[in-house]
Amino acid sequence: MNAVAEPVISEVLPNAAWEILEGDPTAVLVDVRTKSEWAFVGVPDLSSLGHHLLQVEWAQLPNMSQNPRFVGEVLEQLGDRVPSVFLFLCRSGVRSDAGARAVKAHLMAMGQNAECVNVLGGFEGDLDKDAHRGCVNGWKVAGLPWRQS
Repeated sequence: MNAVAEPVISEVLPNAAWEILEGDPTAVLVDVRTKSEWAFVGVPDLSSLGHHLLQVEWAQLPNMSQNPRFVGEVLEQLGDRVPSVFLFLCRSGVRSDAGARAVKAHLMAMGQNAECVNVLGGFEGDLDKDAHRGCVNGWKVAGLPWRQS
């Protein structure tokens, strides 16, 4: 029986993700939220670091079905280069974990190696006691740069 190895995904808090991006000009941040989230909630602003944000939906509205072209779209946006580190971000850290695992599994199958990292707390963070996001943790609460369209 052949066992397929489950991809190993690291996890970091948003400030550590920022430090990775600061220290590694080849590192890539992939925002896997929906187009609506990018437009209405905002996106990380990496301009001060000279990085380009990749935006690829893991799940698509209206029924949040998984994007069957997710890995292909991530790789298309990269062109010919595969960074040493991929950082994945969603609203709270769940979809980004799935996206990180999908990219890591694809790279492993192709004989390529890159670290795939889930950003814990995501962009908006976990729900607080009043069921509101943006108050407990996440990119925005950490005070990291972001913008809205």
